[in-house]
Amino acid sequence: MRIYVPGDAAARALGADEVAAAVQAEAQRRGIDITLIRNGTRGMIWLEPLVEVETEAGRTAFGPVGADDVASLFDAGFADHPLALGPVEAIPFFARQTRLTFARCGLIDPLSLTEYQAHGGLSGLRRALAMPPADIVAEVTESGLRGRGGAGFPTGIKWQTVLNAQAAQKYIVCNADEGDSGTFADRMIIEGDPFTLIEGMAIAGLGVGATRGYVYLRSEYPDAIRVMDAAIAIARDEGLLGPSVLDSGRAFDLELRVGAGAYVCGEETSLLNSLEGKRGEVRAKPPLPALKGLFGLPTVVNNVISLATVPVIFQRGAAFYRDFGLGRSRGTIPIQIVGNVKHGGLFETAFGMSLGELVNDIGGGTGSGRPVKAVQVGGPLGAYIPPASFATPFGYEEFDGQGGLIGHAGIVVFDDSADMLRLARFAMEFCAVESCGKCTPCRIGSVRGIETIDRIGRGDASAIDLLTDLCATMKDGSLCALGGFTPYPVMSALQHFPDDFAATTKEAVP
Repeated sequence: MRIYVPGDAAARALGADEVAAAVQAEAQRRGIDITLIRNGTRGMIWLEPLVEVETEAGRTAFGPVGADDVASLFDAGFADHPLALGPVEAIPFFARQTRLTFARCGLIDPLSLTEYQAHGGLSGLRRALAMPPADIVAEVTESGLRGRGGAGFPTGIKWQTVLNAQAAQKYIVCNADEGDSGTFADRMIIEGDPFTLIEGMAIAGLGVGATRGYVYLRSEYPDAIRVMDAAIAIARDEGLLGPSVLDSGRAFDLELRVGAGAYVCGEETSLLNSLEGKRGEVRAKPPLPALKGLFGLPTVVNNVISLATVPVIFQRGAAFYRDFGLGRSRGTIPIQIVGNVKHGGLFETAFGMSLGELVNDIGGGTGSGRPVKAVQVGGPLGAYIPPASFATPFGYEEFDGQGGLIGHAGIVVFDDSADMLRLARFAMEFCAVESCGKCTPCRIGSVRGIETIDRIGRGDASAIDLLTDLCATMKDGSLCALGGFTPYPVMSALQHFPDDFAATTKEAVP
């Protein structure tokens, strides 16, 4: 009997380790021979810990399971039980997804290279090894893949720039500094399917002529650090990394580096400074990292999901991937639905699904049962979007047209009890705390922003014009997106929810 209990951080936080221990103990007590596999999560967080059992009909799910439920699961023969959910793939939240990047996540043992290959792993890398570098870059360009970390910059153009650069050494840097509120896709893929990231980075190295790579991972992710460390060691032992990738004679190796937790190090130039052992501080651009990046050499800096998607493109072909999506937003996007929501988790789908469908249909509306007031899309620097704009399709240009951004595709749901003035203040406070201090609009503007919002909260309506002017200065004058995007949540809250900024004295804003 093969039983799966996730080892993902979210599942562990909800008691998965206790469930796994109970399963082992109960099987031993009954003399039943089992194989317990600590897989990644399927992304349905409200059902965690989600226990799966392999049957002739496929994987059957039970959840959420507590340690006290394990004995009754054995009593029922893992069949007719109150926690039974049926086949995993038939659960509505899961069945409606288009899983490409996350196809193996939760399905396999994350550290089994054998299982990884049995489910299509390394076929993309083997294809890339037979291609010249220019053709590898052209394949990525043709796929329409864009950066999944926030900016949405075309991946192929970045790779082409590094390929054309002349240098004795080039680098691939994976930005795994996932710090946005409501996001966990990077962590989930690293903990559930780390070899797809390694394979994607190797393909990137082959494409642009880089032989070294670094994964820059947050210190707040101990489980991801442990899994990634182990996966790199296995990949090196099995010849996936090293002086001759899969006996091809072409070299690529990578290392893991752990950041200290500064939010601004999610910005690529701050990340590079941190990697070099310097203060995590934004660099002025130009020069671009693609030309003068890590140690002043040409560097590809891509997000985890961008690089983890590359193997799919090479396994299935650029045309296959490009056929998903809408407009200039091609392929699939892993959307993280969190906050005050009934069904929180990761939902991978083609670009184009409306925001309202994602929140109300897929997410099931608010967890409190109260009406949805707003959703923030794109992390703490994303705009607050009201239900009146929920028909907006999930796409880069479509969101830009609504004054918002997709960012890392996190959706945080708020019900009608939310005070938008307080949330606007939080955005300014977040910026003030996390600013690297390099530029005045971000360093000083965010502090003045807190003070100005506090004036509005005390009933000073004249401060609204000052706040508007301050946000325009931060947006146009900041060196990076931290200061430049902080006005998005502030101004969207002011625009869509003016009553929360009304000139009536509120209690002191903390």
